[in-house]
Amino acid sequence: MHVLGPTDPLPRRPVRRVAVAGPAGAGKSTLARTLCERLGVPYVEFESFYLGPGWTVRETWQDDVLQFLDGNVWAIEWQGEQIRERLTARLDVLVWLDHPRALHMTRVVMRTLRRRVGRGSKIAGGNVEGPLRTFFTDPEHIVRLAWRYHPMMRARVRKVIDENRHPDVVVVRLRGQRQVDQWLRGAFDQAAV
Repeated sequence: MHVLGPTDPLPRRPVRRVAVAGPAGAGKSTLARTLCERLGVPYVEFESFYLGPGWTVRETWQDDVLQFLDGNVWAIEWQGEQIRERLTARLDVLVWLDHPRALHMTRVVMRTLRRRVGRGSKIAGGNVEGPLRTFFTDPEHIVRLAWRYHPMMRARVRKVIDENRHPDVVVVRLRGQRQVDQWLRGAFDQAAV
């Protein structure tokens, strides 16, 4: 398995199937959306497969994601514990947003504040994040989850690298927004042609 940095050329061309890994607030959805734009395909947020109204889990989410992954060209967030192995098996590139914890925590806090100030802007399934005060009482509050998931996501990506079950998958490790921008302008743009 190849682990590359932001300036390393991608060995596989053209890149057609990309997943973006990272904890909440790392920029997975933003980068997946950007990749879809550059690949010329519609973006579908992973959470739209998973979440239904009232924070319920959609019964068909796994089948829906796997059907989406049958396509030839896509970019999506690397989520869904139950299907992550099958998603990984279909990848060309796994982009690992291994940002410093301070960066992704700042992003998740700012995103949560924007959603609340914006009168509860809706997310997948028509759901709205709870009031900010629930940070202190809800162990599943997105800010608290983001803190806990930072080391967990690192461990999950490292496991994929160490086990090397998918030797054709290239992992691109990006630390910080400058590296993300550099990779998009350089290695990705050259390999997506």
